[in-house]
Amino acid sequence: MGLMDKLRGELIDIIEWLDDSRDTMVWRFPRYQNEIKMGAKLVVRESQTAVFVNEGKIADVFEPGTYTLETRNLPILSTLKGWKYGFNSPFKAEVYFVNTRQFTDMKWGTQNPVILRDAEFGVVRVRAFGAFAARVVDASRLLRELVGTDPQFRTEEVQEYLRQLMVGRLGGALATAGVPLLDLAAHQDAIGRRLAAVLTEELAEVGIAIPKFVIENVSVPPEVEQALDKRTSMGAVGDLDRYTRFQAANAMEAAANNPGGEAGAGIGLGLGMAMGQQMARSMGGGAATQPPPAQPAATQPAAAEPPPLPGQAQWYVGVGGQRQGPYDLGALAEQANAGALDADTLVWRTGMAQWQPAGQVPELASVLASVPPPLPPQ
Repeated sequence: MGLMDKLRGELIDIIEWLDDSRDTMVWRFPRYQNEIKMGAKLVVRESQTAVFVNEGKIADVFEPGTYTLETRNLPILSTLKGWKYGFNSPFKAEVYFVNTRQFTDMKWGTQNPVILRDAEFGVVRVRAFGAFAARVVDASRLLRELVGTDPQFRTEEVQEYLRQLMVGRLGGALATAGVPLLDLAAHQDAIGRRLAAVLTEELAEVGIAIPKFVIENVSVPPEVEQALDKRTSMGAVGDLDRYTRFQAANAMEAAANNPGGEAGAGIGLGLGMAMGQQMARSMGGGAATQPPPAQPAATQPAAAEPPPLPGQAQWYVGVGGQRQGPYDLGALAEQANAGALDADTLVWRTGMAQWQPAGQVPELASVLASVPPPLPPQ
């Protein structure tokens, strides 16, 4: 600075700061050799604090308002300087304006996953990201601990430090929250408020508070997401037995509509009839395939043959191009003993996509095993 700068500094008698950067937390007022005219006006606007620093020590702090810089407004600085040579000469001091508004849209996120223990899923790795707001609540501590002699202290100089501090506290907050993994989304606001209070208390030593902490999303690894999707699909299906019957009905319809020749037509006919019987059982309580319950012996004679036990699978047998049945496993065993059923005989039951040789159906292994071997030659 030259002579003109010195003269210009002596003539300026208004000390103020209008911030247009949106990210400056502390700004030092520039003066030639830090000389401030006695009787100058200091304008401190709302969301600002002015800090006077003399010879490396904080002398006075001014809250929002307009002040005339004289001895009655600068008691600490007046004592430090002594004012031995009159009250009209300029005094030297540094003036720092500290922005006390909320700095919003500051981002945070976990570079590495946080390991949690969940009661339902066990050990789970989660990632999270969000935003937070920061505010200076103690200008003197901020200058002492973080700013130093920096003429323009921006949020980018402290944001990484704040982000690391938040990520370090995130795992503990999620672990102590006692919230299951599937319920984290419903408790993100409460966890964010708890973290804001913890971080504000820890940052008090540097004069910064965290009034708002937002958790935007908590995610799990892709393989866990796939498992959750499968679990959701199973929940949407509901009754697995009904779902199996629905799948079998779709297979029946596909086989009946297959114009692949005589075999396809036979399969379609058999599956179509089985589907009709299944629907009749669902709608009429099984009246289409099972006889009505036997009446007491006094009013109706006993049936010659009892109906199949409930819950047993009903099997159909293809013999000579004709469908026979339905049979339960006991009836199939009799057919096998009589020689009418062997490993090459085609069989089908509800739930099978198509007719198969009996020897390829694991459920009929015990039936075929009961067939005695052929007699030795005489």
